[in-house]
Amino acid sequence: MATWDDVRDAVAALPETFEEPGRSWRVGRSKPLVWDRPLRAVDHQALGSSAPDGPILGARVPDLDAKEELLARLPDVYFVTPHFDGYPAILVRLDAIDTDELQDLVVEAWLTQAPKRVAKAWLDSHPDGPS
Repeated sequence: MATWDDVRDAVAALPETFEEPGRSWRVGRSKPLVWDRPLRAVDHQALGSSAPDGPILGARVPDLDAKEELLARLPDVYFVTPHFDGYPAILVRLDAIDTDELQDLVVEAWLTQAPKRVAKAWLDSHPDGPS
């Protein structure tokens, strides 16, 4: 089970990231990585009884195929609402994701959003990339 402190630590380990008020993390001042995404009334309505309790993390993913792979691989961790249809982002049950999976998710989000030169430098110093 991951916590907001685990999210904060995972993001802080990456270059050129910062935390905005309200538990939202970005790279380069403008590109969102991960964020606190409480469910709204319309989300509860769409999800019905499957709407999770607990903290929800929104996360940028590389593309729609990556999103679908995460949804298929760990359906008890990842989910979406209609609001995210057609958009490369996913929702995460923070209390259901383990910290290694969270770390990989944050790194992938960062690699998607970081400036190419910064991402390349990081990958050069981390040849195994995300685990």
